Amino acid sequence: MKSDFKENLKEVVLAVLPISVVVILLQVFLVHLPWDLFVRFIIGAAMVLAGLLLFLQGVKVGLLPMGEAVGSELPKHGSLIFMLFFAFILGFVVTVAEPDVRVLAHQVDIVSDGMVTSNLLIFTVAIGVAFFVALAMLRIVLRVPIAWLYGVSYLLIIVLSFITPASFVPIAFDAGGVTTGPVTVPFILALGLGTVAVMGGRSSFTDGFGLVGLASIGPVIGVMILGMIYG
Repeated sequence: MKSDFKENLKEVVLAVLPISVVVILLQVFLVHLPWDLFVRFIIGAAMVLAGLLLFLQGVKVGLLPMGEAVGSELPKHGSLIFMLFFAFILGFVVTVAEPDVRVLAHQVDIVSDGMVTSNLLIFTVAIGVAFFVALAMLRIVLRVPIAWLYGVSYLLIIVLSFITPASFVPIAFDAGGVTTGPVTVPFILALGLGTVAVMGGRSSFTDGFGLVGLASIGPVIGVMILGMIYG
């Protein structure tokens, strides 16, 4: 536990320190922003460092083990419907809790003057992730080559990009990006690896990974469909 904490502290410092040093150098030698704003940045950077440290510790202590445990228990019930249903539910609730998704939804709500509300976008993204998490679990069971799913999915995205109103296309692709955040990624990866671990004849490398890539496709398609509805 102590060694994990030291390792997490090292990771967080290496993540936060470079950008902090660059901003400080810009402030001293070039930009000269108001000092009250600069002090707020220093305080904010310290809070980010502390928050990331606690978050990483929580992920390694609780989120990853729980995801693997859930993933390993779902196939034991012997029901494919049961496994896919709870994979969908877990994908949905994890995405709703994702901070990056909420930031994007808030910005879209402001820019669209409330036409696309934050809750609507969050639920659209969450449903997209949930559907593709369930699809990824089904792929593991049926041993469908992941390249086929990627090929069909991205072909669908290309087709939809010509049909969807132009204002929704960039939002859709950003929605796919924000789902690869600090809450969604660890849990989905752990879920897939936990499922593969209890299923005979499966490889952790070929079957356990790829879920995050598939999950990020769902929001892109979901937001494009939302755009066609609004269009």
